Amino acid sequence: MTLLDTRALHVAYGSVTAVRELSLSVQQGELVCLIGANGAGKSTTLKALAGIQPVASGSIHYDGSVITRMPTHLRVRKGISLVPEGRGIFARLSVFENLQLGAYARADAPGVNQDLDYVLSLFPRLAERRRQIAGTLSGGEQQMLAIGRALMSRPRLLLLDEPSMGLAPIMVQKIFEIIRRIAANGVTLLLVEQNAKLALEVSDRGYVMESGRIVLADSAAALLANPQVQNAYLGGARLQ
Repeated sequence: MTLLDTRALHVAYGSVTAVRELSLSVQQGELVCLIGANGAGKSTTLKALAGIQPVASGSIHYDGSVITRMPTHLRVRKGISLVPEGRGIFARLSVFENLQLGAYARADAPGVNQDLDYVLSLFPRLAERRRQIAGTLSGGEQQMLAIGRALMSRPRLLLLDEPSMGLAPIMVQKIFEIIRRIAANGVTLLLVEQNAKLALEVSDRGYVMESGRIVLADSAAALLANPQVQNAYLGGARLQ
């Protein structure tokens, strides 16, 4: 079943077009990655899907409904949650308070408590630091908190924007182990990641973006073996 489908999506910042004619799909239960160089339009795509950045033209279809103009908070209620680049945690609130805010759109207190237990089981470090002020956490712990807060909305589609950015290699490994576990638990994921090799290794399928357009789409295994992808991420030539 197709959970997410975009058709000829255009996204612009004023007169500058950041995303052009973008068409992609994500099946329910898939982990799909979107890779490309800085400025390719990856993060803008996620912002458009989350309702943070307006769409100039084209359409976004989610779970059988057109959501192109739907406000962000209603998308959250429909099961779309974004972990933004830079984490976006509430630095002056505690870990526990940040997680509670992730469930702001929910009214099912027993379910919220159940999901809190689940998130703290995924991230034992957060359980140990639940009363700690979020701004005093390490970068890796803040990334864990950002993912945990997004999971508190009980998403069907989790959008992850550059989860490895600025993290030490050992912490990147831990974050990607968690991403695998989240996917294994049935959450559909669309992952934007600079580390193309790492992203493709955990994904089912992948899209390559360049200058706002999708230039390649294939299974993750096929993209990993593709010489164009290998060259592009070793500082080689542009994709044709």
